Amino acid sequence: MTDHYLLSQETQLQHDYPALICPLMQKLQYGEFMGVDKVNIVYAFLLHPCPIGSVVISSGRIECLLKYQELIYDLYQNGYCVFIHDHRGQGFSGRMTDNSHMGYVQDFTDYVTDFKIFYDTVIKLKSEYQPQLLCHSMGGAIGALYVHAYPQDFGHVVFSAPMFGIRPPMPAWLVTGLLRLNELINTFSGKPTAYFFGQGNYENIHFADSQLTHSEVRYRLFREEYERQPRVQLGGVTCQWLKAARAAMDKIESLAGTLSIPALVLQAGADQVVDNKRQDLVVASMPHCKKVVIKGAKHELLMEEDKYRMPCLVAALDFFKQP
Repeated sequence: MTDHYLLSQETQLQHDYPALICPLMQKLQYGEFMGVDKVNIVYAFLLHPCPIGSVVISSGRIECLLKYQELIYDLYQNGYCVFIHDHRGQGFSGRMTDNSHMGYVQDFTDYVTDFKIFYDTVIKLKSEYQPQLLCHSMGGAIGALYVHAYPQDFGHVVFSAPMFGIRPPMPAWLVTGLLRLNELINTFSGKPTAYFFGQGNYENIHFADSQLTHSEVRYRLFREEYERQPRVQLGGVTCQWLKAARAAMDKIESLAGTLSIPALVLQAGADQVVDNKRQDLVVASMPHCKKVVIKGAKHELLMEEDKYRMPCLVAALDFFKQP
């Protein structure tokens, strides 16, 4: 199935990560720009000498470009220039709270506006081709809002386990009530920005306790990168982030029928992070969308075991080549 693509393999990753992937990452070109409200946004790109196209990665919540080194390597090996930026409030980009571990955004339109600046000032100038968009999780919500606002910018979009809905540990009505209570407590305590109930600073969760992936080696490499770079660590969400996320997901569902760009949704069959039922509702409304279910896969499709990750990458690369 992967004969026509060069893809890294889990069994070789212990060797290939330091021997091949990290050396290639030394060729990444970094930059930064001012996003909404003068928040500093950090980006990186890797230009292929003989490209067949360009891929832009929109990453998920808490994620940093460091987490995507294996994926960048795979895309580059298959002839693509690769572009990625750290969303505001995470990774190497600027934080908007005194506690840098707090997951915060005022509105998801800020993510989209930052992304558009990145597109216009970097991607459009450096890419020879109309780029393709590859989104994961929260990056899928941002990507959906982006391609609705600017459908001309990308040829195709691939959504990996997109955050079109979140799997809450409690009913929606209870979340709404707790959000209101949280806001009242924050107001009276004089702390307008604070964690939502049960949320806290970054924790290096043990692989056995994680619901993200079956791949221990990929999970370990991701956590080791975050331990080496404490600056990129991010904890739980604030009340504001959760409110903004709920508003964004409602907007995505209402706009789904007008998304004109060809789309591929890769759904993780055993996802415990996003809500696949709501994802199905959105996909059903999207007029030019194909869905592929990766049965048994956990949320982190792009860092899953090979038996889950390989079909995802093959499907994405095949889709990018379609007219």
